[in-house]
Amino acid sequence: MKLSKRALGLSLGLVWGLTVLLATWWLLIRGSQGTTISKLGGFYPGYSFTWLGGIVGLFWGFIDGFICGVVIAWLYNLFYKGKTASA
Repeated sequence: MKLSKRALGLSLGLVWGLTVLLATWWLLIRGSQGTTISKLGGFYPGYSFTWLGGIVGLFWGFIDGFICGVVIAWLYNLFYKGKTASA
């Protein structure tokens, strides 16, 4: 079975982007200091532990997840092809 790079990229991008957004907003609603999640600002330019920062995190999380999904699908297809060629 071959994996679609675009489909896995979009899926992981959406999941990771929404995770960053919802985690940020949930912690803001709960009144947390956000000391751990605010460290994402070191990886995602413009991210901060604010309502707007959650939207910026959604954008960067989507890009990050998309790239990871494409790489995972590419590696899977590469190794899968190698396995079927030798079988």
